[in-house]
This record gives sequence, structure tokens and C-alpha cells, in this order.
Amino acid sequence: MSQFRSKEVEREAVRMTAVMMASSARTAPKARGLDAIETMIVDGSDLELLVSAMEDKAKEQPPYLSSIFDRDARNVRNSSCVLLIGVVGNPKKIEESLDCGACGYKTCKDLLNVRKREGKDFSGPICIFQALDLGIALGSAVKLASGLNVDNRMMYTIGAAAKKLHLLDSDIVIGIPLSVSGKNIYFDR
Repeated sequence: MSQFRSKEVEREAVRMTAVMMASSARTAPKARGLDAIETMIVDGSDLELLVSAMEDKAKEQPPYLSSIFDRDARNVRNSSCVLLIGVVGNPKKIEESLDCGACGYKTCKDLLNVRKREGKDFSGPICIFQALDLGIALGSAVKLASGLNVDNRMMYTIGAAAKKLHLLDSDIVIGIPLSVSGKNIYFDR
């Protein structure tokens, strides 16, 4: 006979959920059928490295943002793991470009020829279709977690710290912390 205590079972449930969320992000619909989404699960001692990077980012922010980075860092510290989802910003199928102009450039080649500029937290400019793909992947992942009753919340602050740590090769990264507890730690904070 085997016995598994609730903490062990809950930790495994969160880990399995993160794996399935990464799969959900991968299989989410992508513009032009081309995928540039990256994912990574961060847990264990690496979670504390991410928290430290968030706290460091908080020190660089004006007061109104500093408190948000610190609050979110506390949430991550109390989470079981974090799923990172990111995307690169280059236009798709440059040889068959759409040239829609939504990025602010006349053609996709013009966007591609612009050197990436490092912003405070992310790199840009990016193709609007890559940004849309990221949004769809994020929505697909958090919907799955919600359906499995695993508490989660999309956080810009986690992505900014993950980008600073170079955890993904993405231009934009969003982090989704995951938790199973008696009360959702990401709301009513």
C-alpha cells in the first residue's frame, strides 16, 4: 500500500499542470501556422533566483511600480512553480511578408532590418502577429490551469525578471505562477 500526503500530491499536481500548460501554449493556434513560442518551467531553488531578480527589478522602479514588483515577488516565493511563456518579435515568412504596418513600419523587411532595441524590460519593436500568438498561448495555458483548479495569474513582473536573467531567448516574456492552497494567493492581496 502506498500513501501520499496532501503536500506531496499538490506539488505533483502543480508540476503536471505546468507541463500541460506548456503543451497547451505550444498547440495554441498561431498566425500563418508558424510557431515562435518558448516555454520554461521554473521551480525549486531556481524559483528563489527568479524572486531575487524580481526584487532587484523593484529597486529600479518608481515607487508605484516598485511595490507591484515586491508584491509579485512575495507571491512567487509562495508558489510551487512558474511557467514562463515568451515569443520572439521577428515577422513571419519574410519572403511572403504581409506588410500590414501594425508594428509601425511600412514593411516586414523594414521591421526586420531595425536593430532590436532593449527597453526597460523587453526588446522591441515586434511583429503584431507574434504578440497575438503570445496572447493566445497565454490564454490557452491559464484556461487549462483554471480548469484543473490550479491557482494562477499572468504577471508582467515575472517576465521582466526572467528576461533580465536571460532564461528564454524571447523578446517578450510573461510569467504564470502556480499554487494549490486553501485560498488563491494571487487575489485579495
